[in-house]
Amino acid sequence: MTAIRPHEALAQAYDGITAVVTRLDDAGLQRPTRCRGWLVADLLFHVLCDAQRALVTLASPAPGPADVDDVSYWRAFTPGGDDEASVKHAWWARRSAAAFDRPSGVVRIWSDTAPAAVRAAAAADPDGHVTTQGHVLRVPDFLATLTTEAVIHHLDLVVDLPDAPLPAEAPTRVAVATVDGLLSDDAVRPTGWDDRDYLLKATGRVPLTDRDRLELGEAAGWFPLLG
Repeated sequence: MTAIRPHEALAQAYDGITAVVTRLDDAGLQRPTRCRGWLVADLLFHVLCDAQRALVTLASPAPGPADVDDVSYWRAFTPGGDDEASVKHAWWARRSAAAFDRPSGVVRIWSDTAPAAVRAAAAADPDGHVTTQGHVLRVPDFLATLTTEAVIHHLDLVVDLPDAPLPAEAPTRVAVATVDGLLSDDAVRPTGWDDRDYLLKATGRVPLTDRDRLELGEAAGWFPLLG
């Protein structure tokens, strides 16, 4: 299969989220997600902040070299952590989303911002570097981090929406490649896991079973790989 360009994978990832949320009414936007304490509208606001960050970052070129790539970037974040900063952010995002008159207000801003972020990604120099969250990354690596987060949060969004579409194949491959990079070369992904299982278990959304732990061996102690 022909490799997809990074901005195209991001476009598909964001389009997938848009396909989920634009079909929901205000009641649907208040359904629970996999993210503790967040409703669909709350989690969408969090991803909206990512799209806004993309616009700022893509307008913030850096001289390079990169100090992290699309995999090592995630090692700065404690997987499965419940530290004070993450709790504060979760509460801030929920209060911010609740400030809209209706949950659909978040969808309207997302529907304007996500395509703008994708256009900025398409226009960015693929050989350039950008700075975000205290790190310098190559533009393609930065876009991969956005895609990975969007895919994982897409799966979070649909936990209580059984008829919602799942992430597309191309951005899912980006997220899987990220998790592969965080897993030791000596570890073998359990044979019964599909990509969705892999992402949910690698991010701690779904606990490992006894069989998973047996197949993973020592690597089971490294899970979750990504928070």
